[in-house]
Amino acid sequence: MLLRTMKLPLPAMAAVVALCAASYLLAPPAPAASKNDTALDFSIHHGASEEDAAEAGAPPLRRVPACDAGYSEHTPCEGQRWSLRQPRRRFAYRERHCPPPAERRRCLVPAPRGYRAPLRWPRSRDAAWYANAPHEELVAEKGVQNWIRRDGDVLRFPGGGTMFPHGADRYIDDIAAAAGITLGSGGAVRTALDTGCGVASWGAYLLSRDVLTMSFAPKDTHEAQVLFALERGVPAMLGIMATKRLPYPARAFDMAHCSRCLIPWSKYNGLYMIEVDRVLRPGGYWVLSGPPVNWERHFKGWKRTPEDLSSEQSAIEAIAKSLCWTKVQQMGDIAVWQKPINHVSCKASRNELGGLGFCNSNQDPDAGWYVNMEECITPLPEVSGPGDVAGGEVKRWLERLTSPPPRIAGGSLGSSVTVDTFIKDSEMWRRRVDRYKGVSGGLAEKGRYRNLLDMNAGLGGFAAALVDDPVWVMNVVPTAAVANTLGVIYERGLIGTYQDWCEAMSTYPRTYDLIHAYSLFTTYKDRCEMEDILLEMDRVLRPEGTVIFRDDVDVLVKIKNIADGMRWESRIVDHEDGPMQREKILVSVKSYWTA
Repeated sequence: MLLRTMKLPLPAMAAVVALCAASYLLAPPAPAASKNDTALDFSIHHGASEEDAAEAGAPPLRRVPACDAGYSEHTPCEGQRWSLRQPRRRFAYRERHCPPPAERRRCLVPAPRGYRAPLRWPRSRDAAWYANAPHEELVAEKGVQNWIRRDGDVLRFPGGGTMFPHGADRYIDDIAAAAGITLGSGGAVRTALDTGCGVASWGAYLLSRDVLTMSFAPKDTHEAQVLFALERGVPAMLGIMATKRLPYPARAFDMAHCSRCLIPWSKYNGLYMIEVDRVLRPGGYWVLSGPPVNWERHFKGWKRTPEDLSSEQSAIEAIAKSLCWTKVQQMGDIAVWQKPINHVSCKASRNELGGLGFCNSNQDPDAGWYVNMEECITPLPEVSGPGDVAGGEVKRWLERLTSPPPRIAGGSLGSSVTVDTFIKDSEMWRRRVDRYKGVSGGLAEKGRYRNLLDMNAGLGGFAAALVDDPVWVMNVVPTAAVANTLGVIYERGLIGTYQDWCEAMSTYPRTYDLIHAYSLFTTYKDRCEMEDILLEMDRVLRPEGTVIFRDDVDVLVKIKNIADGMRWESRIVDHEDGPMQREKILVSVKSYWTA
């Protein structure tokens, strides 16, 4: 009788209901799936009612409609009508231009009819289902160059390119010979950048040599080239060198590459070579093949005059010299330059060389989100002597993954991120990934997933803990993050990008097999709508793909309430340290459906 008549204040009653709803949703870990399973059974036997969820602070359930079939390859921030309103100069209209809020599509992007789970790695390197990327433009245009060909319901990738018709492996060997280095396990190159990547065969074949390549190309007349790369299980994203910096930190890549990538290197006072210099590590290499390299042999086939090509070559050589690069060698159709390990002699020679100056000290060299390119050299960190590597020398792979990165060892991230915290963070993520494999059969089954996304990567611990699995991880450092740790991630030999999660990613639908979101919605609280972020996650997630959320239980209840209306099956499970932790794990699986 006392309970029946007692009047609780509304805030207290809401708190009680919230705890009850959360406790009903908690369940023991799901068993790992067998090899024959295609999806986890995440049926909810004790889910909170819509009324209980609403009382707990979550919005009422909404059944999110499907978009029209014509949106199956929808990329909200690239190639849309609002992009075409932008200036044509320097291809600014092909950069990121996201829709205004009123024009966002709040619907589920469908897979194309006949969509199938991608082939497993490493078979996927050489083949993909035509139904997943139903485009034949490049088949007709580039088939003779061994880019791609169609064989019934399969697309085949022979490993060729415009400048390497005999295959990427031989081409990579030629680059190594020209640079005088080993391109393979334990060599000087671990992270690479492929500008204007085509179908990313260069990066695809470097993977077998323990070189991890970030490949990018615009959404242009070579339609779906990045989509093909992603279907192959190769890291890639939509992007272009136009007016904005690339979304990567300074000193990120051991090598940058252009194989007839159509980037006008000699124009705009060398602006694009200056940007490559910013993202190259000290001592890093720039590889150029195609016009104007070896123009004496190719000028007729390129349908350009010797005078024009010679002038372009001279301009590139002059810009490289102004950047203090050393030309290592030109061998046949390949030219290689090397960035200095520091700027001691480069600064001393400014009066002699003239031309480019150094950027102001108040410029953030790591900034890469909607930041304009500048016609100045990004200065390297100061060194004690001319033989020191600016910013600190990284270890060779695989040691560099677990060794304290120079940015941490040198104190660049402040007192809150130390060598000790890095070691503890690495151990913590090994434990967390073990827990994830216990609740996600897809992650536990080696080869089931290939393309992974970590939406709030921190120091890259999630990706590092998966190094022995046949996966690659796109490590995202959100613009809302407290610390910019993307430079640390690259120093560990991993790759990633910047992203504001209030906007869409620069990638195609169905890019990722698994998405990891640690404390993301707590980070973005009051910044943008939770549903908008979840819809973007659904867009870039493959059918039958998995999302692993880790956050406060109240946040997860709200996420689950929305996800239940998105054709996802979800279940909340306990933290690896037990049920008394407020931080929980929500595992969601996207159902299979097509247009």
